[in-house]
Order: sequence, then structure tokens, then C-alpha cells
Amino acid sequence: MGRSNIVWIIGAFAVACVASAKPAPADLAVTANDSHSTNVEGVVGPAKNPPPDTISVIDVAQYPPKVVATVEAPTSVVGAPTSIWIAPDESYLIVTAATKIEPQNPDKIVSDDRVSVVDLTSVPPRVVQQVTAGEGASGVSVSRDGTLALVANRTEGTLSIFTVRSKRLEPAGKLDLGSTKGMPSSIAFLPDGKTALLTRYGDNMTNVLHIEGTKVNVDERPLTTGVSPDTLDINRDGTLAAISNMGRGNGDIDTVSLIDLTRTPFRTVETVSVGHSPEGLKFSPDGKFLAVANVEGSTKPPSSSFYNNHGTLVVFAVEDDSLRRLADAPIGRWSQGVAFSKDGHTILVGSMIDRGLDVFRWDDGKLIAGPKLEIGSGPAAIRTAWP
Repeated sequence: MGRSNIVWIIGAFAVACVASAKPAPADLAVTANDSHSTNVEGVVGPAKNPPPDTISVIDVAQYPPKVVATVEAPTSVVGAPTSIWIAPDESYLIVTAATKIEPQNPDKIVSDDRVSVVDLTSVPPRVVQQVTAGEGASGVSVSRDGTLALVANRTEGTLSIFTVRSKRLEPAGKLDLGSTKGMPSSIAFLPDGKTALLTRYGDNMTNVLHIEGTKVNVDERPLTTGVSPDTLDINRDGTLAAISNMGRGNGDIDTVSLIDLTRTPFRTVETVSVGHSPEGLKFSPDGKFLAVANVEGSTKPPSSSFYNNHGTLVVFAVEDDSLRRLADAPIGRWSQGVAFSKDGHTILVGSMIDRGLDVFRWDDGKLIAGPKLEIGSGPAAIRTAWP
């Protein structure tokens, strides 16, 4: 992959890696950083002469967290902030790219279909494979046994199926979801590996997927949560799913829904108001809390009645199958994905416009803001190795 041109940021973590030729023990978060998309006065368009898109590898075992490596790989802010996935053993990751700047016309952004695999055990980390999915390759997830990967193709309205062998992807088919207007966004496997959920931003549905080997079928009963279901997460025990309903993005209050996965058929059991455009959403590792990042009009032009100069992070207590609001705090503009540290006491939130991550300590029901983690480009998605 000649174009990968990997940059290794030297630090304590890197020195340890070089000394042992293996990655040092760490709790890692990874972000997919879109350098080619900008928001100027509320208009999203191509950046002028942008640097390559990148992946940031972040050590969250320490506080404050620290970027320990940066790898060039294509990605995109288009779609839910679930366009990156990292293996449970932190040995490799997969990242998708929904858009790119058209090579023949730098003033235009067009659909992309690339999916890259990055080896995190090499020193420095490097892109080791690049395959194609479908137009608008967005949300990606891998079964917990590590054998099957699914990619939601937002523009094409399809689902790409890959087998995973020796940390490499092999195409195994594509599922037509029946409409290019469905805009499939996030996908997540249940612990059994035989069931998954898929949000459809464009037609306001969430599909239950039944999986046998490489064969994927859509359950005849879709789930209904709210307008434009987007980001999806499933708790550690596989008992609850949470879905952000982005709404129309026009100033009205939007919602998050909980889905009970313990009953057959699955069903929506709670929908609560959270703020304007809840882009990011994540359960804590123990499943006791749910963090939601609201854009809150921060992508609007300053002249808009709905403009806000920051987003909002809201943390809820998860009590059986309901949510109770505990705390909130301001975050950066055009907020994206949310991640918890493995111990549940650090929260990271991506901000596209501010080109970095807001960092919080989460202790005793309080959000304590820490130093912002600069990324250098827009962190469009974030993932950790733990649920």
C-alpha cells in the first residue's frame, strides 16, 4: 500500500514497541479522521488541498489519554461515527470510507467504497489490505468470534459481507436491502454472532439480521424507534441496544431509543428526548450508563436561529429498560463518536470542526472536563476493543 505513507508518533508507547517488536500492553481507542471534509458557515464541502485522511491510535490507559500513532488511511464523516472497528486483542483494525474528493475535480466530494485493514502489531502500524465494499461504505462491525465482517453501504443501500481469515478480509457476498433510499448506517452483532441490528437512516427503520455462516437474511419485522435512526450500540451483555434518532436536523428536539433484546421478537421499550441531533452514542463498559453526544446546531451558519457554538454531552443512568438523565457538559462543534475507557472513568468525544477530542473524567455521576486531545483533522468515528 504505497499510498499509506504511515507516520509513527514517537513516545513512551512507541519506544516500548520498538524494544520488544510487539505492541506494549495498552488500552487503545482508535479514531477515523476525515481531512477532506469541512463545514464553513454551515455548508459541508471539500477542503482545499487537504492532507490525507488518517487513523489515530490513542492510549486511554493513562490520563489524560495520549495519541501514540497516526496511520494514513481513507475514511469519511458521512454516516454514523461507527466507520472504524478494532479487534478485541488490539492487533488490527478495519476502517471504511464513504466519501472522497473526486480526483478529476477537487471542488467535489463523491462516494467512496474502500475498506482498509491496519496491522497494529507492526512497528510502525501499517495498512496491510485494502478492498472494496459498496458505494458509501460506512458502518462496520465484526462478529465477536472474529470470523465475519459486515459493512453498511450508505449510498448504495446494500450490506457487504466479508469472511475474516488471518486478519484479512475476503468478499463473501452482498445483501440488497431493497432501496437506495434506505441509507444503512450502523451495524452491530449480538454476542451470539447469529444476529445483528442495522439502522436505516433514510427510511426510519432498524432491521434485525439473521446470520448463518455467510448468509444474511433480513427479519420481516423492522423495529421502529424514531426519525432517522443512525448510531447504534449494544451493551456488553447483549440485553439492550441503544439507537440515536437524528431527526430532521432542523432545530427540533431529537431522541434516543432502547431496544429490549431479551424478548422475542425484539422491541423498542424506551424513547427519550436528549437534545438536537444525537450523533454519538455509547454504553459504558459495564452497561450502567449511556453517553450521548448532541450536535446542538453547531453545524448551522451563525445566522441560523438554531445555531449553537458548541455541542452537548449527556450521560444517562441505564435502569432496567429505562434512562435517567444524570449529567451534561458542553463539547466541541459537529460532535461525532463517543468512547469510554476500559475502566469506564474516561469519556472521549470527537469534534469535526474543532479537530480533536473532548476528554472527561466520569466519577460519582459528575463530568469533569480535562485537556482537549488535539488530532489535527476531524475525528469522524471512534472505537475501542471492549464493548
